[in-house]
Amino acid sequence: MDRIKVVSKTESLCPVCMRKIDAQIFTRGNKAYMDKYCPEHGSFRVITWKGRISIQNWVRDKERAYIKKPSTPVDKGCPFDCGLCSGHRQHTCTALIEVTERCNLHCAYCFANSNAAKGEDPSLERIKLQYESVMKASGKCNIQLSGGEPTVRDDLPEIIRMGTALGFAFIQVNTNGIRLGEDENYVKELKAAGLSSIYLQFDGTSDLIYKKLRGKELLKVKKAAVDNCKKHGIGIVLVPTLVPGVNTGNIGEIIDFALEHAPAVRGVHFQPVSYFGRVPNIPSDEDRITLPEVMEEIERQTGGRIKTQSLKPPGCENALCSFHGSYLVDDRKKLISVTNRSCCCSNEKAEEGAVKAKEYVSRNWSYPIEGSMKDKQDPGKISDWDKILYRINKNTFSISAMAFQDVWNLDLERLRDCCIHVVSPDGRLIPFCIYNITDSEGRYLYRR
Repeated sequence: MDRIKVVSKTESLCPVCMRKIDAQIFTRGNKAYMDKYCPEHGSFRVITWKGRISIQNWVRDKERAYIKKPSTPVDKGCPFDCGLCSGHRQHTCTALIEVTERCNLHCAYCFANSNAAKGEDPSLERIKLQYESVMKASGKCNIQLSGGEPTVRDDLPEIIRMGTALGFAFIQVNTNGIRLGEDENYVKELKAAGLSSIYLQFDGTSDLIYKKLRGKELLKVKKAAVDNCKKHGIGIVLVPTLVPGVNTGNIGEIIDFALEHAPAVRGVHFQPVSYFGRVPNIPSDEDRITLPEVMEEIERQTGGRIKTQSLKPPGCENALCSFHGSYLVDDRKKLISVTNRSCCCSNEKAEEGAVKAKEYVSRNWSYPIEGSMKDKQDPGKISDWDKILYRINKNTFSISAMAFQDVWNLDLERLRDCCIHVVSPDGRLIPFCIYNITDSEGRYLYRR
């Protein structure tokens, strides 16, 4: 029988009453679990890691970054004082501003539990205050406009222009792509307003997948959205929600689709399913897929063309939250790994990781900048270095994943290192997972 070894001690929440309780992470064989106990509601155990990659070898030490201008005082303690408070340990890399709660789909899984009749959208004045709150607290970080489905707003181009005018250079829209596939003129307006990238819900290459996860066949309109964004120079990141038994066997085909549409498609960002917001059931371990399993499936389903060794822990957020790999795409649509592993054993600074993460996303998830070559009227003035930089920029591709936490596997040590923050209606910055977290009955801690 495999020996049990405690890896770390932390704190979590009870899935029933959401009181803060002690928790520990332990390994048994090639699996890691979280164990926690609530005096009122009993014991809970959930898998957090599974595969050949050792959790101990994956975790890296970092010198923490702390909030220089906390917006909320520490009163009840993490996670009940988010705003950010002085106990948080990472700056904002991406700030999410939710511009609507309405949506033109009713998906089986939804962080925001959005639907078509969610009431009035926030005003432009309130959105401007949210932009200003981000600038005051975090400076010129990356912005993601989210929802709900942001493209249900006709004035989304105006919201984008507002952000660029305030100094935010990288603005991305998180979208299901329906309107982008059906309304090319709207795509043109978004580009003219300054949109850098779309974060496109893309769960697979089969309509059976979309029927199960999103309630309708969507592959044709997703492809049309990719074509329209490519035509108007908007970078695309494909974002599959991975659900065991639905699309975890489609990982390789999703990557192949992305490469076929590179360089407009800048990468694939996988999201192992998390159980908060609207979910169909209380999860078992079989309902989850962990980060090492995703990495192993990427290698297996690409026939070894992408190795797990080319994927590394993040330099910004907690190591257990994500992985990423950087590549160049050659003329035959083959990937050449350029992932920098030099920092894996050094004493990394979280603040430096945040700066690098912001720069990486804004540079590599935007559409390739062709103007740098086209603007040089005299071919003789185009240096070899210009050509090299353009080729690198054009052919960059990323594969990454983010494992969001739910109330069952919430690790407050991870939460304190979060760099993806939702801007609440009153302007506070709240880590994504805790903003969206719900108890076993679907009740939110922070949202609404």
